[in-house]
Amino acid sequence: MLLGCIGDDFTGSSDLANTLAKGGLRTVQYNGVPANDADRSVEAGVVALKTRTVAAREAVRQSLEALEWLRRQGCRQYLFKYCSTFDSTPEGNIGPVLDALGDALGAARAVVCPAFPATGRSIYQGHLFVNDRLLSESGMEQHPLTPMSDPDLRRWLGRQTARAVGHVGYGTVTKGGAAIRAALDAATAGGSRYIVVDAILDADLVAIGEALEADILLSGGSGIALGLPDNFRRAGLATTAITEWTGAPGPAAALCGSCSTMSRRQIAHHREKHPARMVDVDAVVAGTADPADHADWVVASQPRGLPLVFSSAEPETVAAAQARHGKERVATAVEGFFGELARQLLRRGVRRLVSAGGETSGAVVSALAIASFEIGPEIDPGVPALRAGSPDLVLALKSGNFGSVGFFEKAAAVLAEEHVR
Repeated sequence: MLLGCIGDDFTGSSDLANTLAKGGLRTVQYNGVPANDADRSVEAGVVALKTRTVAAREAVRQSLEALEWLRRQGCRQYLFKYCSTFDSTPEGNIGPVLDALGDALGAARAVVCPAFPATGRSIYQGHLFVNDRLLSESGMEQHPLTPMSDPDLRRWLGRQTARAVGHVGYGTVTKGGAAIRAALDAATAGGSRYIVVDAILDADLVAIGEALEADILLSGGSGIALGLPDNFRRAGLATTAITEWTGAPGPAAALCGSCSTMSRRQIAHHREKHPARMVDVDAVVAGTADPADHADWVVASQPRGLPLVFSSAEPETVAAAQARHGKERVATAVEGFFGELARQLLRRGVRRLVSAGGETSGAVVSALAIASFEIGPEIDPGVPALRAGSPDLVLALKSGNFGSVGFFEKAAAVLAEEHVR
């Protein structure tokens, strides 16, 4: 294995695996730390964890366990992948995990670059933008678990770590890989352990990747991986892998626990033509919402289109539910509901599953005990089709704000396609 990756949620991990597979590396996503070694043909391994919103100490423990496994696979470089909106709190978990990984690897530095231009995420003057808005004005400031109230990545990361945070500006990035590498070396010599690097275009990310050829630890969104496959090919270590995809034209369902702005738009669009059923969060917390009943509804609704079960609501509604029951209790109950619903759907013959939201998708994958994914064709930027090794199932795992407005229907169609190269 050449490149070892650790993702802090399941949707983001599939996003990264998609980027690496498109770049020609033989890529496998592992859901949790594998019990056995990887197949020797795997060039990039992505260990998907569910650590974005757990306690920082637990996130560190799981990330170091993943790192230990990846090191046993002989990786030459390591990438810590987090969301392109830098989802975290002032306490972590990005800073604590970076500290632990860097110390374990003896890394002199780690680039911090969550830019993903294809989905409108860019970094300029150290500030993260979502399309034409600062992160703190994009809707992410209302996120129920990781409200992003400060777009300055240097300042936000600085609250999570005692290590110095530096910056390489866009004027340097435009000069190419050699200039970026020189600026990174200067920042490291000046005492910076973490270095935020501006990026607006895919070409910027490719140049940054070229500059990082010799770095042992990198961090960012999936975009930071755009230039990495070519580094390994130039070194004669990797070839261009071609994988074939086989879909599953069977019963389908869509699940959505994300409350992001785009997810709510996608739900509204989907309801215009397809059956949809909203889950009552109070009933879920009380234990009176029955996943089996919702699964029966999905099966009965198949003739009318792609059935969608969702718990998404406006920020004010979510905040009120959290005030009544507690933030952690609501999150745990909703994730548990969707996990059990996924199990019930599988028992009823559903073989295509679309899941929206990082926490929801993590709950679904964990409940179904899916050990790894084969990476299929890209549905929308950052969202690939996935095939589970076991059980027999194809899935799409979407981060909350990713995907076009008609994503649910589009994803189900791609999951049904056969023999796509």
